[in-house]
Amino acid sequence: MTKMTFGSYPHMLGFEQLEQLLERTAKSSEGYPPFNIEQTGEDSYRITLAVAGFSEDDLSITVEDRQLVIRGRQQEDVRERIFLHRGIASRQFQRSFVLADGVEVGDAQMENGLLHVDLKRQRPDTVIQTIKIRKD
Repeated sequence: MTKMTFGSYPHMLGFEQLEQLLERTAKSSEGYPPFNIEQTGEDSYRITLAVAGFSEDDLSITVEDRQLVIRGRQQEDVRERIFLHRGIASRQFQRSFVLADGVEVGDAQMENGLLHVDLKRQRPDTVIQTIKIRKD
């Protein structure tokens, strides 16, 4: 049995990249750090990541090829410390979110160990295009 792709459907013109986006999203399913996605308005969303122990300087937020990428890397502690118990992990992470066309990243803010990233969907104007039929 062969795998059906978007290219196999004659009515799905120009959607080849959607399959790549779905595969890329499926690969980024690691569970750390935990996050929420909430709808904050008709065309706005907020992604909240639990980043306790990270400072603003430890985090980077970029948009790469229609993908929101949030990375965290804590600075090395130069002090010599002796832990009797170490239950708080200090590991780096990378979280990716695929953005639909028209979704723009707005503000980001830290609050009580939570990183909030606001998103806004820009609604395009409805475009109706009439195509003239040439007479030869």
